[in-house]
Amino acid sequence: MKKILSILTLSCIFITMQAQNKSSKFTQQEIDLIENGTSNQPMRVLQTTNDDDYTFLIQPTEPIHKKDKHLEKLASRMLATVLDPKSRGVGIAAPQVGIARKAFWVKRMDKPNAPFEFFVNPKITWYSAIKRYGKEGCLSIPDQSGMVYRSLVIQIEYCDLQGNEHNEIIEGYTAVICQHEYDHLQGVLYPDQIKISDKNEYEKSDVQNDLFYQKL
Repeated sequence: MKKILSILTLSCIFITMQAQNKSSKFTQQEIDLIENGTSNQPMRVLQTTNDDDYTFLIQPTEPIHKKDKHLEKLASRMLATVLDPKSRGVGIAAPQVGIARKAFWVKRMDKPNAPFEFFVNPKITWYSAIKRYGKEGCLSIPDQSGMVYRSLVIQIEYCDLQGNEHNEIIEGYTAVICQHEYDHLQGVLYPDQIKISDKNEYEKSDVQNDLFYQKL
C-alpha cells in the first residue's frame, strides 16, 4: 500500500512539474516578438479594427512562470508601450502586444505619485457588490469609449517581477483599471463587459445608504 501511495505521490509531483514547465515556456513566436526590439522600445498595440488582431484579443491566455527569463524584457517593453505618447494609457495587458499570457501593467492611482506596477498571473478572487459606473476606453479600440459598471472594490492575488506573491484589497479607480486589464486576460473587451452588465439590475446606492468620499 505504501509503495502505491509513493508512486501516486511521485506521479502527482511529475504532473505538477509538467504543468509548471508548460506555463514557464514562451513559444518561439512569442520570444521572437519580445526580442524584436530593445528593452525600452514600445511594441505594436493590437487593434480591433484589424480582423487578425481582434481574433487574437478575444482568445484566453496562459499563465507565466514567475522566473521565466523573458518576462523582465516583456514587462519593460510593455511599460514603454503604455508610456509612449502614441499609446499612452493607465494600463496595458500582454495580449494587447501580441503575447497571450497572464500579465498586465496598472497605474496605481491609489498610491503616492501613482506608479505603474506589473501583475503576473493575477486572479481576482472577490468583487464588491457596490459598483462604479464610469467611462472607459481601450488602447486596442481606437476612437471609442463607453460607460461600464465595475466593482468599486476587489481582492486580487498576483506575483510581482521579483517573484513575490501578493494578496491585496484594491479600491476606486485603480480597482477599475485592474478589472479592465484582467478582462483582457479572459479575452473580454469592455464592450463585451457592457453587454454582460446590461443583463443585470442595479439600484442607486443612495437609495439604501448615504455614501461619501473622505477628502485626502
